[in-house]
Amino acid sequence: MSAYWSDFVKTLDPYVPGEQPTQTDLIKLNTNESPFAPSPAVLEAIRQATADQLRLYPSPESDRLRTAVGKYYDLPADHVFPGNGSDEVLAHLFLSLFRHQGKQILLPDISYSFYPVYCRLYDIDYQSVPLADDFSIRIQDYLALPAESISAVIFPNPNAPTGIALTRAEIEQLLIQRPQWVVAVDEAYVDFGAESCVPLIRKYKNLVVLQTLSKSRSLAGLRVGFALGQPELLEGLVRVKNSFNSYPIDRLAEAGAIAAFEDQAYFEHTIGQVVDTREYLIEALKKLGFEVLPSRANFVFVSHPQHDAGQLLAALRAHAILVRHFSHPRIASFLRVTIGTKKQCETLIKSLSEILS
Repeated sequence: MSAYWSDFVKTLDPYVPGEQPTQTDLIKLNTNESPFAPSPAVLEAIRQATADQLRLYPSPESDRLRTAVGKYYDLPADHVFPGNGSDEVLAHLFLSLFRHQGKQILLPDISYSFYPVYCRLYDIDYQSVPLADDFSIRIQDYLALPAESISAVIFPNPNAPTGIALTRAEIEQLLIQRPQWVVAVDEAYVDFGAESCVPLIRKYKNLVVLQTLSKSRSLAGLRVGFALGQPELLEGLVRVKNSFNSYPIDRLAEAGAIAAFEDQAYFEHTIGQVVDTREYLIEALKKLGFEVLPSRANFVFVSHPQHDAGQLLAALRAHAILVRHFSHPRIASFLRVTIGTKKQCETLIKSLSEILS
């Protein structure tokens, strides 16, 4: 701690991301990255973009990317707000739409742990709504709270780290019954089997959907995410962005992101492989005695009734396999396991068999 820090910095409790090891011989199943390389079209687009134009600033509003994303989702370009990863988009969302004097936002008690960090950073009051006993989000629990004291609700769908998804119809009930709330649906994992709320955007002015290229499009290292919503809503994010960083998407990232949306065949192929491997892993883990929550994401959330999760984490590390463990009391008995390649998951099962025996 430095004597030069402001008092505010001393109070922060920052988000802790998953380990990014320098050791190269580990099977890395801890941060929900894709096990597959980006589309060859993406790599070629980035190569072609490494030209004289790099001396120039990129488009402040990432116009070509907004057009490409809008075309993919059948939305006008002004319904798209790109950012330097979905975490930056979330940061702008919290500051521009969630900070209202005397009001709270709602979020699940087990969810993306960056949400409370943003609340503390921007001095936003929030209320954690407990998940059900089966770790699902219940929309009726949100509707039961006093509407006038709340400004917004945010949750991932599928939820993280549980992997459990709501249906679009369930989320639409929240939009219908609470039109005065901003409803933010974080769809970082939606492509792996959940229903997207993007088709509802034209219908509801209070809906914002967030997505990322980090998971299903194998571009975690490129840092591109975006929000989708009606222009009047997104203008709040634009005002915050232009008060913070006018050029969040660089030329290489824009070129790669556009190419990723254009290569639909590669996207569908890799998604299919992840989903098939997920189903294999779920059945294999159950045979070893694990409880596995129903997942529509590129990870599974598992617990063994006879083995401590922290000890399993350490034992897998000794087998050169990384998974993720969270200290929250409700989920301390669980491990989150990213879906790797079929070979990686077979190695995981073999190691777990040895550890459990």
